[in-house]
Amino acid sequence: MMTTAPLFETMTLPHGPAWKNRFMLAPLTNTQSHPDGTLSDEEYHWLTMRAEGGFGLVMTAAAHVQAVGQGFPGQIGAFDDKHIPGLTRLAAGLKAKGAVSSLQLHHAGDRSPADLVGVPVGPSDEADKGVRGLTLAEVEQLRDDFIAAAVRAKKAGFDGVEVHGAHGYIIAQFLSAEINKREDAYGGSLENRARLLFEIVDGIRAATGPDFQLGLRLSPERFGLDLSEMLTVTKRVFAEQVIDFFDLSAWDVNKEPADDAFAGQTLVSLFTALDRGRIRLGAAGKIMDAETAVSVLEAGCDFVVIGRGAILRHDFPERVRRDVAYTSPPLPVPEAWLNAQGLSTKFVDYMRSWPNYLAKDGDDTSAYDDLQVKLEPDTVS
Repeated sequence: MMTTAPLFETMTLPHGPAWKNRFMLAPLTNTQSHPDGTLSDEEYHWLTMRAEGGFGLVMTAAAHVQAVGQGFPGQIGAFDDKHIPGLTRLAAGLKAKGAVSSLQLHHAGDRSPADLVGVPVGPSDEADKGVRGLTLAEVEQLRDDFIAAAVRAKKAGFDGVEVHGAHGYIIAQFLSAEINKREDAYGGSLENRARLLFEIVDGIRAATGPDFQLGLRLSPERFGLDLSEMLTVTKRVFAEQVIDFFDLSAWDVNKEPADDAFAGQTLVSLFTALDRGRIRLGAAGKIMDAETAVSVLEAGCDFVVIGRGAILRHDFPERVRRDVAYTSPPLPVPEAWLNAQGLSTKFVDYMRSWPNYLAKDGDDTSAYDDLQVKLEPDTVS
């Protein structure tokens, strides 16, 4: 008989506090904070509600480390000291609800909308997209600004940060031979294209000390990335043992690689096969029920990363703890349900572009009629 017990074992890491279980809230874009990047009450409520719902680690949405790196409206910021008061409030709120806290550090690069940032920047000029390539001095400043944002997070009381190197944002752009056409120390060979990533990681560790937790999110493919190269980068990450946890954004934890050279394997299995030493490995991608969450640990991961399942239920971990057969409510979901799960109107409006997710007039949502929004307290701590 399947057991969910391994999901609720405490997880220690090389640096920073232990997680009370193996559930991490995925860094989810939600467009709820203020235009200047300061924390809003709506974003605070959304995140602390997930901490209350039992997540061992609560990861914020991507926080941009430069104003020109903004990727979407209502994005939380970490590029200025004016953000520290809100971040301090958030870190304290997550701790009070029993979660380890992490701020995800981000720069959208050539994916920054021009109407938000003016002229987007990236590793190289992209005339067709109106993107300006960074100068060498600006690349060095970008590195320093990632590090400075991590220092702000520590000052605010966060337990750690995660460097967002996935989903085609600026670090992934530097890693991509298709996008990165630089001819200096940050372009050309894979070692050069990965230089920015390793300088950021090493710089954060040096600036924040031994008690601060450091994670890294990478995509294994898509976005101009080569899977074999990403495995090479990950092997080096694991060999250097600077980070504490590796967050693999697989889109689907059961997905096979697009690269035919790796046919017959899952993306997750390629990374669990690597020697990771003390670094903890987690995976994200369509984990919507207890059985799939358990299967990710059985495949060799240390923790699971919950995204859309955590939107549908703020207490996803607690649901799994109480019910080995738990599965997320069906789609489409009524707007009122999402409001009750802590999503503001801004977040719900952002989700209207998600195919077949949010219910429209005429959709059958009767499955939600008898569902509990919140669990009643039980005697298990």
